[in-house]
Amino acid sequence: MVVVAVGGGVVVEVVVVVVVVVVLVIVEVAVVAVVVVVVVVAIEAAVVMIGVVVVLVEVAVGVAVVVIVETVVAEALAAAAVVVVVVIVVVVIVVVVVVVVVLVVLVVAVVAVVVVTAI
Repeated sequence: MVVVAVGGGVVVEVVVVVVVVVVLVIVEVAVVAVVVVVVVVAIEAAVVMIGVVVVLVEVAVGVAVVVIVETVVAEALAAAAVVVVVVIVVVVIVVVVVVVVVLVVLVVAVVAVVVVTAI
């Protein structure tokens, strides 16, 4: 927050606070997006690696048992991926709510300073 003395009064520049908060929100959302992509890519890589192992096992053991195992593993990984994405989305929502609350508190504080200064 930037405070500038003008003619005995005080003017508080809210724009600086808003810009800083907006930049922080954009950076946080970008970081979370990168984390989501990394997690999804890691899960996809795990699925591919498991697929390779399953193919090798199919050749060695037979198709019937492997199809059951492959289905169970794929469903488990899909469920895990959904849980991870849901957790990340919840974290993003919580972060945005916290930032909005902080912004509201800052605006109230600025208004209070202006009112007290005006009195």
